Amino acid sequence: MSVTVWWKASGFSRASALGLRARWLRYSLWWLLVLLPLILSASQPLTPEDLKLVQRAEETYGARAGKRVTSWRTLVMQNRDAGLTERQKLEKVNQFFNQMRFIDDIKLWRKKDYWATPLEFLGAAGGDCEDFSISKYFTLLELGIPDEKMRMVYVKALDYNQFHMVVAYYDTPSSEPVILDNLIGSIRPASQRTDLVPIYSFNGSHLWLMKARGQGELAGQSSRLGLWSDLRNRMTSGRLARPVVNLDD
Repeated sequence: MSVTVWWKASGFSRASALGLRARWLRYSLWWLLVLLPLILSASQPLTPEDLKLVQRAEETYGARAGKRVTSWRTLVMQNRDAGLTERQKLEKVNQFFNQMRFIDDIKLWRKKDYWATPLEFLGAAGGDCEDFSISKYFTLLELGIPDEKMRMVYVKALDYNQFHMVVAYYDTPSSEPVILDNLIGSIRPASQRTDLVPIYSFNGSHLWLMKARGQGELAGQSSRLGLWSDLRNRMTSGRLARPVVNLDD
């Protein structure tokens, strides 16, 4: 089965100077994304619930983590009822979380596979592909994107020869999805992501095996996935794990 069928995913040289300029621009963009919501939120204070999340992040992970969580909660607050289209919400959320650092679970958590909550992901300042996807998914839910329009899709990333996770958004049940990914920053139709081979997908309710183009074959409840159930339980209980490395150092 082809991917297309399923989706229809030395010295200081001039090159060195361009590379430094690109890194400086990325660094400046990140701080703009962090600081702008803080400035704007001065006239739009966060809710008591959001402030509790910020406080928990600061107490568990440090002051910089608190700023990241403040930016996240401000993003949600400012865009939930801003009259944005669903595509605009996808763009904002995808861009925000793609500023985070990629790091393998074994290095960050000393676990082979750990699905971090959004608060843990932002607190740790990074994570792997599942963490990017999970944070995007739950934030989009908060912004009013219906659960039935989204799937977290477990794929094989051919260019890296490894398993990977992305978020797929379906405008209608029969439409071609677009893909939110941390490997490629732009949101693209699935038919353009021939580097991805889908395996299974799930959302808050259901699990699908990807045997054909489109929705796939329903395989039961998403609660069958142990890591997903563990994640949901930790979000309910409020338990926070601490990473073994500090990416803010």
